Amino acid sequence: MTTTTDPHFSGQVHSVLVVTTIDVLQETMKSPDPGAVAALANRLREDAESSGHRRGLVLAGDPDWSRGRAEAVMADDAVLWVGQGAPAGVEAVPSDRAGSVLGREFTLVVMDLFSGFDVDALGAASGTLRGGGLLVLLTPPLEKWPQFPDPEQRRITVYPLAPEAVTGRFVSRFVRILGEAPGFSIVEQGKPLPLPPPGEVSAPTEMAPDAVCRTADQARAVEAVIRVVTGHRRRPAVLTSDRGRGKSAALGIAAARLLERGVERIVVTGPRLDSVAPVFEHARRLLPEAHFSRSRVEYQGACIEFAPPDELTLAPRPANLLLVDEAAAIPAPLLKQLLEHYSRIAFATTVHGYEGTGRGFAVRFNRVLEQKTPHWKALHLSQPIRWAEGDPIERFVFRALLLDAAAAPDSVAREAQPDSCTVEWVARETLLNDEVSLSELFGLLVLAHYRTRPLDLRHLLDGPNLTVWVMRREGHVVATALVAEEGGFDADTARGVREGRIRPHGHLLPESLAAHLGLEQAPRLRSARIMRIAVHPEARGRGLGTRLVEIVREQARVESCDFIGSSFGAGEELLRFWERSGFRPVRISLKRGAASGEHSALVLHPLSAEGQALTELARTRFQRQLPHLLADPVRDLEPELAAQLFRAGEPRSPELDEEDWRDLIACTFGRGVFEERIAAVWSLLVTALADPAAAGLMGDTERNVLIAKILQKRPDGELARLGRLTGRSQVVEVMRRGLRPLIRYYGAAWVQQEADALAAVWAKR
Repeated sequence: MTTTTDPHFSGQVHSVLVVTTIDVLQETMKSPDPGAVAALANRLREDAESSGHRRGLVLAGDPDWSRGRAEAVMADDAVLWVGQGAPAGVEAVPSDRAGSVLGREFTLVVMDLFSGFDVDALGAASGTLRGGGLLVLLTPPLEKWPQFPDPEQRRITVYPLAPEAVTGRFVSRFVRILGEAPGFSIVEQGKPLPLPPPGEVSAPTEMAPDAVCRTADQARAVEAVIRVVTGHRRRPAVLTSDRGRGKSAALGIAAARLLERGVERIVVTGPRLDSVAPVFEHARRLLPEAHFSRSRVEYQGACIEFAPPDELTLAPRPANLLLVDEAAAIPAPLLKQLLEHYSRIAFATTVHGYEGTGRGFAVRFNRVLEQKTPHWKALHLSQPIRWAEGDPIERFVFRALLLDAAAAPDSVAREAQPDSCTVEWVARETLLNDEVSLSELFGLLVLAHYRTRPLDLRHLLDGPNLTVWVMRREGHVVATALVAEEGGFDADTARGVREGRIRPHGHLLPESLAAHLGLEQAPRLRSARIMRIAVHPEARGRGLGTRLVEIVREQARVESCDFIGSSFGAGEELLRFWERSGFRPVRISLKRGAASGEHSALVLHPLSAEGQALTELARTRFQRQLPHLLADPVRDLEPELAAQLFRAGEPRSPELDEEDWRDLIACTFGRGVFEERIAAVWSLLVTALADPAAAGLMGDTERNVLIAKILQKRPDGELARLGRLTGRSQVVEVMRRGLRPLIRYYGAAWVQQEADALAAVWAKR
C-alpha cells in the first residue's frame, strides 16, 4: 500500500490504514484455519496409530474459535464430548458425569474446559481413550487461562466469597506442565500452526500365553483368581493396577473358566452394578451359550451374580468364590466383614486411577489382610491393554493431577522424631514452584486418606480460606496439616445458619454446630478447622501428629480464634489421637460416609472464654443425646467406639432409687429378666461408661455386649455373634458378669449385703 503526504489525503490514508489493520487482525484471529487444524490432527492420529500411544491437541482461543476447530477434527470416530457446546449428533456427557463412561473406549475425546475445568472429569474421560486416539482440550488463551472465570471455581470458594476469589495457581501449573508434555500439540488462536511432536516408538508388550488374555500380566491375574478356588481356603488374591490394565476383565475371564470347570456359584460385588459391568461382559464373551443379564450369567446350572456389598454383609449369600471389584471405592468396614464371611475371595482395585487414587486404601487394607489372612497373594498388573507402554497422555495426566505423587523416602521418615523436625507454614505460591515438596505433601494426603481425588489438589493450591502446614526432616515433608478459617459471621447470618436458611459453604464446624446442635453462637465465633492431617506411614506412633496439632492450635490462638476442631471418619485409633491432643467429641453423624463407611465425629478444643463456654455446652448436650442416638439412628455404631464417646463425659453418681438397686440385684445376682428391669440397668450403664474408673471394671466383651443390648437394642442373635457366644444364656451371663463390679463400685453397703445374700442363695442351687 502507498501513502501520500498531501494534507488533503491524510484523512483517507488514515481510514485505509485502520480498515486494513482491522482486516489483518480479523484474518489473524481466524487462523489457523479449520483445514490446517484438521490436517495436524490427522498427522497426530497417524503417529498415535503407528506407536499404539495416544496424542493430545490443545485448541486455545475464544470459545467459538476453539469449538469450531474441534468440529473440524472429528472424523467417523467413536467420539466423546465432555462439557457443554457439543455439536449435534455427538455423544456428550456433562463434566460431573464423566465417570459414568469408565469402562468404555473412544478414539476421540474432546474436553470443553470453557464450561468448567472439572479436573476429576479430565482424569476419568482421558482413561477411556484407546491407543491411536486423540485427546482434544478446548481452553482459553493459555496466558489468560489462570484469570479465566471458571464455573468450577464455585466448588472451591467459601461463603461469602465470590468464585473469582479462587486463585489460578492450579491452572498456572497445569499450563506449565502442558507446555512441557511430549505428545501434545498446542494450537493457539492467531498464532502459526505448530509442528507436530516427533513420533515415538513403543516398547513391545509381553504377549499372553493364551488367546483370551491380552497381556502376560492379565494371564497371571486370571490364574491367581482361579487358585483362590482350587487352592487352600483363606488365601485371598489381591489384584492391583493402574487404570486400563485389564484387572476387571481378568476377574470375568477367571469366573467364566471356573464355571466351565464345574464351580457352581460366584458372587460379584462392587460399589455399583455399572462399575463391575466389564466382569460380566468378559464372562459373557467366553460363555456365548449362557443366559445373561446385566447382573447375572447362568451357565449349565451354575451362575455368576451381582450383589451390593452392604447386602452381602447383612445377609451373606452362599458362594464358591466372591469377587470384589474396585475395592478401594468400598468402605473399609464392609471389606473387613466380607473378608470374615467368605473363605475364598479375590479383590481387585485401582491404585493410580484416572479419577483418583486408591493407594491410601492399599496401605490400610493390607494391614487388615496381614492380620486376618496372612497367606494372601498380591499381584500387580503393570502392562497397559488399551494403549502401548510409555504412553505420553498417561504420563501427562499422572503428572498434572499428581496421581503418582510419592511421599518422602521411607529411610528419611523412619528417623523422624518431633525434636528432629521443623514445622512451618508454607505459602501456596511456594508449593506452586516446588514440585518436590508439592508431590511429597500430596503423596502423604493420598496415603493417609481413603480416596484422594484430583479436585483435592486444586483445592490445596487454590482454596481461599486454607492454610498449609508441613513438618520437615532433612528438607523432606514427613507430616502435613491443612487448616481452614471458619466462622466470624454477624448475628443475622448466624441465626440463618441455625434455622437452615443459610448454608455457608466451606464453614463445616460452625454450620454443623448451629444446624445440628442448635448452637447459634457457633457461627459468630472465629474458628479453625483441621481439614486433613497426615503423617508418613513410617513415622507414625512417635508423636509427630500430636506435635503438629499443638503448633497449629497455638497459632489459631494467636490469631484470636475462639475454638479449633476437626471432623473425620470415626475410628478408635483416630478418636484416641484427638483425645490425646485435648479435643473432645461433640457430635456423631447419623449416617455413615459413602467413602469411608464410618460415622463422622466432630471434635472441639476451646481457645477463648467464649470458646470454652461453647465447647462445654456442646459436650454436655452431646453426652445427654448419645444414649438415645445409640438406640436408633446410630444403632450400627461399633460398641467399642460408643464406649470411647462416652468417656468424653463427666463422671457422676447414678440416679437410682432403692427399687432400682433391687432390680439390678435381682437380674444380676439372681435370675431376674433384664428386659423387665431395663430402666435401672440403662441408668447404671450410662453412668459407668462416662466414668473411666468404673468403665475399666468391665471386660471388653462384657462392655460391648451390654452396650449392644441395653443401649442399642440389638437382638440376641446379633449379640451372640458380637461376643462369639453360643446363645441367649451365654449373652445373659456375660451381661451379669459386666454389671456385678459396677453394682459393687457404686452401691451403698446395704446394696452389697443384699447382693451377697442373693448370690449365696443361687450358689446353693
